[in-house]
Amino acid sequence: MNKILIMEKRLFGIILTVLGIIGLVIAAVNLLEDSINGRDIKSILVFGLLGAVFFSAGIGLLRNTKDKAT
Repeated sequence: MNKILIMEKRLFGIILTVLGIIGLVIAAVNLLEDSINGRDIKSILVFGLLGAVFFSAGIGLLRNTKDKAT
């Protein structure tokens, strides 16, 4: 039972990390595209901030979840 809970935490950490990377990439693409046409600061800030929060939460969850050998 305990091993299943650890694997769920690791899976959730991986999902958060991937979502964070996607958010940061979207923010970077919006920043590069909007620098030519004029900036849409709200979408860049929202995607960048959420991406950074999800990425750091996912990495922290992965780092703090310890696997125990059985």
